[in-house]
Amino acid sequence: MNIDYIEFVASDFSSVMAFYGSVFGWEFEEWGEEYLAFSNAGLEGGFRKSKDKPVRGGTLVILLAKDMEALEATEKSVLEAGGTVTEHHEFPGGKRFHFLDPVGNELAVWTKRPIEE
Repeated sequence: MNIDYIEFVASDFSSVMAFYGSVFGWEFEEWGEEYLAFSNAGLEGGFRKSKDKPVRGGTLVILLAKDMEALEATEKSVLEAGGTVTEHHEFPGGKRFHFLDPVGNELAVWTKRPIEE
């Protein structure tokens, strides 16, 4: 089976729409007061209304930047949109950073290192 859908929790839909819309270009559709679906993210998903804070250290969604320049630009956009960068990692195959969105969901963005000739 394939992963079909991913769901996050959010206490404030307007802040996640502003954040993910401006940083990643995600599009949204509200399904009443308790659910917000997103698309244009490579995989469809949603935000379920919850007063509970997201738990860090669990499953991590990692987004792919096309190159190092895009990774750096995305990190800058995350900060400008109100996200918090929490970690940086470099490894032989690439580089990534972790961030918290305005409601506390942790995600990461990574890119491959260019192959040197």
